[in-house]
Amino acid sequence: MDSTGYTAITRMSGLKREMTAIANNIANASTTGFRKEGLIFSEHIARLGQDEESLSMAEGNVRHTNTSQGPLTPTGGTFDFAIEGDGFFLIETAEGEALTRNGAFTPNEAGELTTHDGYRLLDNGGAPIFVPPDAKNVSAASDGTLSADGQPIAQIGLFTPTDPTSLGRSNGVRFSTDAGIEPIEGAVILQGYVENSNVNAVTEITRMIEVQHAYEMSQSFIEKEDERIRSVLSTLGR
Repeated sequence: MDSTGYTAITRMSGLKREMTAIANNIANASTTGFRKEGLIFSEHIARLGQDEESLSMAEGNVRHTNTSQGPLTPTGGTFDFAIEGDGFFLIETAEGEALTRNGAFTPNEAGELTTHDGYRLLDNGGAPIFVPPDAKNVSAASDGTLSADGQPIAQIGLFTPTDPTSLGRSNGVRFSTDAGIEPIEGAVILQGYVENSNVNAVTEITRMIEVQHAYEMSQSFIEKEDERIRSVLSTLGR
């Protein structure tokens, strides 16, 4: 296969990965705290020879997480929290600490606030947050300070990666980073709200159609190029 065919194939490979990301976005359009994911394409150019044209290859293998604010929905839940602004909640998982925007929590048997799958929410010092079982009224201030019956008990931690480009999706609505995290200032925590997915289903479906058309065009190009080469070989072989 000549360089033209390889160029088309690398483009198709990237488009296939982008289609997978789009399908995952659509599937999670109603998932609380979900962040839209996309693909970044890059171009690699190689010089083949002094009298030959350069070879250009497109590659789409860098996953990008869109961190824009999702719409907030009121729930009235005492332990439902939404972040207005940048930052993430910090939770403790079996694989280590992780970041999330899914603020739907509930107390476990020990009185610790956890996610629905059992991971503990951490405060601004990295410790689990304990809510007294006999507390009649639990309120949260905009800075994340939790109070039980008027007495402060903890402050919900809000963190951000020191290098935003290092943010990687570890599982569903959980994220991890190898660059470390730091507290974030200026974000507001709202009690009784959750943040919905920032995926716009209509936009994603439109993009899916565009990617499908681009993939089909590349496929058609390869088929026509193959026919051209066969025709040339057949002519020269006579």
